[in-house]
Amino acid sequence: MDVISKFHNYSTTTANWRLTSGYLHEGSSDFESVHILLGRFLVDRTSEDPLADKSLFTSDGIFEWGYAQPLEKVIHSWKDLEFLLLHPNLFRKSITIIEPWHHVGANALGEEVRASNNVAYIAQKVADMDSILLPVWSTGVIDLDLVVPAITSGYAVVVEGGNPSVYDPSGWTYPACPREDMFALVEKLLISRSPTSAPAIFICLGHQLAAECHVRLIRRAVEQVLNVTFLERDKDGKALKSLQESCLRIEAMGQTLQVKKRDGRNVATSWNDPHFAVALNETKEVGARLLLPYQSPDGDALGIPWEIIYAHDVTADTHEGVIDTTIQYEREVSISMFHSDEVNEEAILFANWAYRSIHDAIVPYRHIIASSPLSWLIQLPDSVEILCSTAVEGEIVTECSATCINYKDFETKKIRRSFTCQFHPELLSDLRAIGHSQAPSYSTLKNDDGVRLFIRLLYAGMQE
Repeated sequence: MDVISKFHNYSTTTANWRLTSGYLHEGSSDFESVHILLGRFLVDRTSEDPLADKSLFTSDGIFEWGYAQPLEKVIHSWKDLEFLLLHPNLFRKSITIIEPWHHVGANALGEEVRASNNVAYIAQKVADMDSILLPVWSTGVIDLDLVVPAITSGYAVVVEGGNPSVYDPSGWTYPACPREDMFALVEKLLISRSPTSAPAIFICLGHQLAAECHVRLIRRAVEQVLNVTFLERDKDGKALKSLQESCLRIEAMGQTLQVKKRDGRNVATSWNDPHFAVALNETKEVGARLLLPYQSPDGDALGIPWEIIYAHDVTADTHEGVIDTTIQYEREVSISMFHSDEVNEEAILFANWAYRSIHDAIVPYRHIIASSPLSWLIQLPDSVEILCSTAVEGEIVTECSATCINYKDFETKKIRRSFTCQFHPELLSDLRAIGHSQAPSYSTLKNDDGVRLFIRLLYAGMQE
C-alpha cells in the first residue's frame, strides 16, 4: 500500500486523540522535561535511555501517520484544525511538521521516503515530544492567519522536503496546495519569529523554499518602501530617506547580481530570474556526506560584489549558528543528502546583506517605522548566515548546505534563530522512513550525527 493510500485509509478521528502531552510517560511531558531530555541526549554518546522502554510501533508493527497513537494527530480538515485550536495545549506541547509533498524522494530500494515519520519518531523517542502533522499537499494551508500563530506557539515547526522544484510551478501538482500557497506559508513563517514563538527548521525543499522567500520578502520590502511618499511623525523625512536609500542600493544590486555555476552555467542574471535563489545542482547528491565549514568565495574570480561577501563575513563573526559550532567541536559530522536542486550561494549572500541593510536603516527610526504601514519590516530577519558546505572527492558540490536565520530584537538586542538544512538530519544512513525500517534504538539515535544535529537545533532554538 503506498503512502497516499495509507494516509486516507488510516484516518483516525479527534475522538482518539490524546489530550495530555507525552506518550512514553503520558501526561508528564512539558517544556522543562523535554528540554532536560534533549540536553541529556546531547551530553554524550553512551548514556542509557532515560524514558520508559515502550515501543512507538503498534502491536502489528506499524508506525504511520493517522493510524494509531502516537501519530494520531493529523490535520485532515478544517474540523481537525478547529479541534486543535479549542485545545491550544496540544499545539503548545508539540512539534508541528509541515509536509509540502507526500514524500521527500525515493531511496535505492525504490521506497518513497516519508521523512516526517522520522522527525516524529526521533522527537518522541529522545524527549517524549508529541508531533502534529499538517500535510498541506492534501489539506492546503487552510488559513494562514489562524494556522501560523497556532503552530508557532509550540516547541518547533519543521518544514519537510518534497519532490517539486521551487522554480518550476508545473511540478506542484496537488490542487490543494499550489506553489504560491507554499510561498505564502513560508513567508509568513519567516516573519513570525518572535520572543514567544517557536523556531522553524526548514529541511531540503523547505530549505529551498526559505531561500526563495527571502528574496521575495526583500523584493516586496523594496517595492513598498520606494512607493511610500510620506510617513506620519517623520517630520524631517529622515526615516523614509534612510530606508529608501538602502532600498535603492538593494534594488540596484538585485537587478545586476548574476548567479553562475561551477560547470559554466549562468543560471540567473538578476533577482527577478526564477533560478536566482534555487537552481539545478551540478551533481545530484544522494547518500552520506561530511559537512565542511563554509568558506567565503573569491569574489574577484566569481564576479560576486565584495560588499555582500564582507557583510556575510561580519554576520559569521558576530553570530553563532549551532551547526557551524558543531562542525568545529564535534568529530566529523556525517549527514544524509537527498537532492538535485540547490540554494545558490549568491542569493543567500545577497539576502544577508539586504536584511542587514534594512535592519540598520530602521534602527534609529524604529519608533517611527513601528507606527507606520511599513511596520512589518521590523519582523524581517536581521541576517542569514551560510553555515556549511559538502564536497565529493575534494570538490565542493553544495556551497550552501545549511543556514541560520537570525532575528535581532530592536530593544533587547537578543538574538532568536531559525535554521535551514539542504540535508536530511532526520534520515539515518539507510535513507528509509521509520516504519518501513525497524525502530532504531535510543543508542542508535544517540550515535547518529544527523540525529544529534537535529536535536541540537531543537535544544538551541527552544532556549530563545
